[in-house]
Amino acid sequence: MPGTNLTREEAQQRAKLLTVDSYEIDLDLSGAQEGGTYRSVTTVRFDVAQNASESVSETGAESFIDLVAPTVHEVTLNGDSLDPAEVFEDSRIALPGLLEGRNILRVVADCAYTNTGEGLHRFVDPVDNQAYLYTQFEVPDARRVFASFEQPDLKATFQFTVKAPSGWTVISNSPTPEPKDDVWVFEPTPRISTYITALIVGPYHSVHSVYEKDGQSVPLGIYCRPSLAEFLDSDAIFEVTRQGFDWFQEKFDYAYPFKKYDQLFVPEFNAGAMENAGAVTIRDQYVFRSKVTDAAYEVRAETVLHELAHMWFGDLVTMEWWNDLWLNESFATYTSIACLAYAPESRWPHSWTTFANQMKTWAYRQDQLPSTHPIMAEIRDLDDVLVNFDGITYAKGASVLKQLVAYVGMDEFFRGVQAYFKAHAYGNTRLSDLLGALEETSGRDLSTWSKKWLETAGINVLRPEIETDEHGVITSFAIRQEAPALPAGAKGEPTLRPHRIAVGLYERDATGRLVRDDRIELDVDGELTAVPQLVGRGRPAVVLLNDDDLSYAKVRLDEQSLAFVTEHLGDFAESLPRALCWASAWDMTRDAELATRDYLSLVLSGIAKESDIGVVQSLHRQVKLAIDLYADPTTREALLTRWTDATLAHLRAAEPGSDHQLAWARAFAATARTPEQLDLLDALLEGTQTIEGLSVDTELRWAFVHRLAAVGRFDETEIAGEYERDKTAAGERHAASARAARPSEEAKAEAWASAVESDKLPNAVQEAVIAGFVQTDQRELLAPYAEKYFEVVKDIWESRSHEMAQQIAVGLYPSIQVAQSTLDRTDSWLTDAEPNAALRRLVSESRSGVERALKAQAADAAAQA
Repeated sequence: MPGTNLTREEAQQRAKLLTVDSYEIDLDLSGAQEGGTYRSVTTVRFDVAQNASESVSETGAESFIDLVAPTVHEVTLNGDSLDPAEVFEDSRIALPGLLEGRNILRVVADCAYTNTGEGLHRFVDPVDNQAYLYTQFEVPDARRVFASFEQPDLKATFQFTVKAPSGWTVISNSPTPEPKDDVWVFEPTPRISTYITALIVGPYHSVHSVYEKDGQSVPLGIYCRPSLAEFLDSDAIFEVTRQGFDWFQEKFDYAYPFKKYDQLFVPEFNAGAMENAGAVTIRDQYVFRSKVTDAAYEVRAETVLHELAHMWFGDLVTMEWWNDLWLNESFATYTSIACLAYAPESRWPHSWTTFANQMKTWAYRQDQLPSTHPIMAEIRDLDDVLVNFDGITYAKGASVLKQLVAYVGMDEFFRGVQAYFKAHAYGNTRLSDLLGALEETSGRDLSTWSKKWLETAGINVLRPEIETDEHGVITSFAIRQEAPALPAGAKGEPTLRPHRIAVGLYERDATGRLVRDDRIELDVDGELTAVPQLVGRGRPAVVLLNDDDLSYAKVRLDEQSLAFVTEHLGDFAESLPRALCWASAWDMTRDAELATRDYLSLVLSGIAKESDIGVVQSLHRQVKLAIDLYADPTTREALLTRWTDATLAHLRAAEPGSDHQLAWARAFAATARTPEQLDLLDALLEGTQTIEGLSVDTELRWAFVHRLAAVGRFDETEIAGEYERDKTAAGERHAASARAARPSEEAKAEAWASAVESDKLPNAVQEAVIAGFVQTDQRELLAPYAEKYFEVVKDIWESRSHEMAQQIAVGLYPSIQVAQSTLDRTDSWLTDAEPNAALRRLVSESRSGVERALKAQAADAAAQA
């Protein structure tokens, strides 16, 4: 039985048979404050193709429509009533006896509100006790709200009619109408896919504006819950939005394709945001309740621009099937970063530094897992795509697009994109449609490039090979490309690829800064590429391959450059080469080429000079992860002590009130361990001690409380007291996480029971409990739960919704139990349990992390010896 799955073959057959014209969806949400179920009435008009022999029986053509609902009351097809007990099964309604030409289907069902972030999510704000609703339909969850042909290539118009409680607001893809008797009747949308339709319903607070330019006028709205209204910096969000409208419309040469643009900050959102046409939903953690660093504002700006870019690439023009999901996400990622980097008056012109530091690191990590796959992945069914929102789909794809832009030229790239939008507006496409447009404008044959970059898996390594004479003059310079073996279990073969890269040559100037003295841009192909342009010149202090981060490859420094960078990494005048060197050092640590203790020394020697706050915060996370998982266990405590002492010293030395001070305060709180350090956290909470400029506000208080709970200083009394200070949804999550972090058998049993043995927790609270449960300095306490995990994870996967099951499958895997026994137990479970492909992938990825940690620990121990 299909369950809730849908195969690509089934989708292709259905698309050959059907052309969908329109949906009329009538929802009665008047009981939303109480919850439960709601009435959903769907009328869909569609045509059946002539001569559709594959789907025709003696009684006519046959197909099905998708629906996930507790109860179906009526199914009427072309005026004939069908028995729901006979035609509704396994999230499908069978449609027998279809007519050639026009068909009309009406489905009446009771659908369910969810607390999982899928379908129509219902949340009650503890501040005002009001319910707030929003939909999340990607990948296959429109069918949780109305009967639909749930695949991206069966586009249609959608007309929503919604009855809501009095005084509430209803927002959808079309402009918001005036309600009559609490009923909101929206005009039909343009032709769009099911997964980008949306409804947001509740007593939301809103701020409105207009984007106006050259006679164009687009209404803009920003929404959040009233309890967050005081923190909503709408002017800053509108500013970034207008910047995106200006830049995208110029680059795409296509006017914004919808009638308005709303951005809705919604609670308990599983992702960062979702590109619903004209009604983008964004996680409301981006409405900052406390002081955050500029890096957080940059991430929010990139998210805003990412979703805006989707209005063209994804919404106006949509992939035919989910194997081109990468193109949707990679394009939005690339163009959002490019907008931040190149748009006039952008606050974040160094956004490519953030990209290199965060997104590329994510991609490199993903590409070395046993689940690595080509960018253009083989998506056989919905189960495949649900676990494919990964670092390859987003970050590697965007990296490759960045290289493609360097390869064909930026102007040529965007001319191709312009032609693509004009040719395929409101339609569906394949990758070949975009590549054909780019070949036309650039004059380049992209078939070989596409085959090697998009249809193969794995990562390349670039190393410089430099020879000099006795005077330090370069006599030979070449770039060696390696294609390491793919991880065990991965499909495919190692591939050498064509790279467009720059080689940067860096010297110290009179002030001691490392500045670029020269730059060579070239194509690298094959195993060895000579660079004769550099022969005859003096060897610089640092040679940096892939300068400007044009290509996607792991880069290694030559021995002399590495030695110099180890002492002077913080001296680079620009942030991007620093980020590239930091990334290379981190990658070497993960690959067991650089001992954890040496990585720590490198970070401590250079981080004080690192001005980019996003890089500083990444280094904080990476150092902690390296010490927790990659350090020789016999010296881990000494390294943690060294690191924590350094974080406190940097906290005290940081400029009062600065982003760096806040970042160091959080880093210190994450590993504070001695009685004196813990006393300081407690005193900062109580206000009996202060650090000049450090505001111990709501979110920072919770960081301190969480650590004090994890080490056993705080228990229920203190946690409950803090929740009384912050009796909000965020406070509820923080309190749940702190309770789960307590180092007692009772606390762990309680947390495990709430997340695993019960299915009552909302998605955001379950996530918080899991995050608190797993504490790296509680390995012995958590050891018994490794076996418990393997006993329950398959049942959890088969009984919970995808989002809830994935949180448990990934979050509770015994990743901190770095031992051969963990690998052995995982292998036996993979063999005996016979999990489906999606769960197998997630568990195998987690297993790979333990295997990598074992190798890194051995390398760290060997360095000590």
